Amino acid sequence: MDAPADAPVDREVTRLEGFSDAVFGFTITLLVVSLEVPATFDDLVAAFRGLPAFAVTFSILLLVWHEHHRFFRRFAAQDGLTIWLNGALLFVVMIYIYPLKFLFTILIGPGFSKAIAGGLSMIRVDQIVTLMVMYGVGFAAIFGLLGAMYLHAGRRAGAGPEDRTDALLGAGHCGVYVLVGMLSIAVAVFGDGPRASMLAGVTYSALGPLQALYHRLTARRVRPRGSPGTASP
Repeated sequence: MDAPADAPVDREVTRLEGFSDAVFGFTITLLVVSLEVPATFDDLVAAFRGLPAFAVTFSILLLVWHEHHRFFRRFAAQDGLTIWLNGALLFVVMIYIYPLKFLFTILIGPGFSKAIAGGLSMIRVDQIVTLMVMYGVGFAAIFGLLGAMYLHAGRRAGAGPEDRTDALLGAGHCGVYVLVGMLSIAVAVFGDGPRASMLAGVTYSALGPLQALYHRLTARRVRPRGSPGTASP
């Protein structure tokens, strides 16, 4: 999925970006299967069984980092509000990683169907909806904060017409993520029991088509300038 506001910028990494990358790096350590070398072969096998869940959660974290990187590649903002919004985003990322790993440990581990049937000791049937809501809230909060950073970047003093356009496109791009996250929460909460959680998870598959539709529609309204940030997808 191509995001807007991706014009290349030749500059050094700022302290804010360096700090953010350090937080993302620390968050990855919270995902690792084990911090210790397995003492037995059975421990080694158990560790490898957790690799699929680690791979998926790592990929989602990489997506968040990539979107965060795109913002700072386009807007070298370091004002007070940007720092606080970025700090809030990093805080949510670190909290979000726990329900993220827990969820995919269930999905790719023993199996979601067993959880639905009450066959897993790590979660009760009535808690599955709450887990999906926690996941959706974290997902929507991360991209909501990133969207707020885009909007602020477009309103800063000295922002030109191209900056404002790219900021609005970036905010809309993040808004698609927020929309899908909120839709997933609604499906989980107002659906028919815990089985609605399965449909709430499937809701995230709409991200690709919705992002493609968003960029196609905005490409028709914004005149391409020959840069990846505003050119047609």
